[in-house]
Amino acid sequence: MPLKDKLGIAAWCYYDWANSAFTTIVITFVFATYFVSAVAPDPTIGAAQWGFAISASALVIAVLAPVLGAIADRGGRRKPWIILFTAVSVILTGALWFVEPDPAFVLAALIIVALANVGFELGIVFYNAMLPDIAPAPIIGRVSGWAWGLGYVGGLACLVFILGAFDTSNLDQVRLTSVFVAAWFGVFTLPLIIWTPDTPARTISWRVAIEDGIRQLITTLRQVRGHGDIARFLLARLFYNDGLVTLFAVGGIYAKTTFGMTTAEVLQFGVGINVTAGLGAFAFAWIDDWIGSKRTILISLAGLIIVAAGVLSAETTLAFLIWGSALGIFVGPVQAASRSMMAHLAPQGLETEMFGLFAFSGKATAFIGPLVFAAVTALTASQRWGMATILVFFAAGGALLFTVTDARRG
Repeated sequence: MPLKDKLGIAAWCYYDWANSAFTTIVITFVFATYFVSAVAPDPTIGAAQWGFAISASALVIAVLAPVLGAIADRGGRRKPWIILFTAVSVILTGALWFVEPDPAFVLAALIIVALANVGFELGIVFYNAMLPDIAPAPIIGRVSGWAWGLGYVGGLACLVFILGAFDTSNLDQVRLTSVFVAAWFGVFTLPLIIWTPDTPARTISWRVAIEDGIRQLITTLRQVRGHGDIARFLLARLFYNDGLVTLFAVGGIYAKTTFGMTTAEVLQFGVGINVTAGLGAFAFAWIDDWIGSKRTILISLAGLIIVAAGVLSAETTLAFLIWGSALGIFVGPVQAASRSMMAHLAPQGLETEMFGLFAFSGKATAFIGPLVFAAVTALTASQRWGMATILVFFAAGGALLFTVTDARRG
């Protein structure tokens, strides 16, 4: 493989390093716990409000992703979309600095986080769609796994830096981490923009691209039965991804409020789970290309169910930390293998549209996971029962995935 192609792949992988800071610090471990403990009027109410905000953003993403993906396929280029939505997420993440520890800022915080998450996720649609164009078919699983593993390393590096550079007992410094994350996300996106090749622009106007894109999306949805394996895969992912979304959205909150962990302890837990998740993603990258994406996902889901049951049954902080760190081993592979499986299944020329539908399957009902968590938590006054719902989502997704053929891109 020419050095130029290797550099393009490496720069593409680096975008996972860049964007992981947003999910790790803002959505899961730092700002989420700051919100429920210092901004919301009550931790349980705050956890429910956070779940509702993530659900609302997921609904917006589900509506926009397939349409924008189809439009991008007609226009050809993906980088301009990545730059646009990354910029939206970066600017709004930086704006979280203005959210003070006061219930008066609850609505503003939830709106900013929801919109920043929309920008983050829509950027991912176009990023993922580049995978089958930059990676040779025999190593798609490895490239996807390497990128996901690099993302966890990035999340780990960001967590470690914050632990060393910020006083997490000082609320002003906790707010300042949002500005740091915004800078991290923006700066480390530059390698992809500079070195990763984009598909050529097609000589059509924006108006024609929009009209053709929407027309193609409607045609694809009408002919979805002709893409049976894709439809069944997306349906399966719709379920198990709901479990992952819930885990990411409220995992840090669960650790802080159920076990009384301090913000620093939650960050240390985040370091541990990022280490195991990164190792899992790197290790399973070769397994993906060896036994196929479908089997890799099924193995990972089985591992998630077993280990998540251990997490939920933990009564001590030590037991929670042990089981929670083990959970990371299977989180990375199920995500990376899902991306590579979509890359194998996507018809040539419709990659961005298919990854738009991929995002749709991840977000169409993703509001249900946090919503169910929020509802069960509110009804039982127990986050443990709320978290238990993720087991059902993992099991349902795994059962549906058994019906999908594990295709390989030629």
